[in-house]
Amino acid sequence: MNWLLASIFLSSIDVTGKRLFFMFPLCLSVAIVYKSTRCHSMRDVPMAALILWVTICLGMLGVGVGLWALFSILV
Repeated sequence: MNWLLASIFLSSIDVTGKRLFFMFPLCLSVAIVYKSTRCHSMRDVPMAALILWVTICLGMLGVGVGLWALFSILV
């Protein structure tokens, strides 16, 4: 059983094309749920969730590009 869990970390998954776009609805759902619990008025949720969604997506893409650049420099 432990080997099955370890195999997740030993083999990489290609995250390009269609798989990359699954990130956007996942980040949007996280942003909506988070802002629904934090905003005092439900009228504020759509704009606040949109701003948070863009921030999360750009942050994740920035970290990915940074790690890719670091990897390509080191290899």
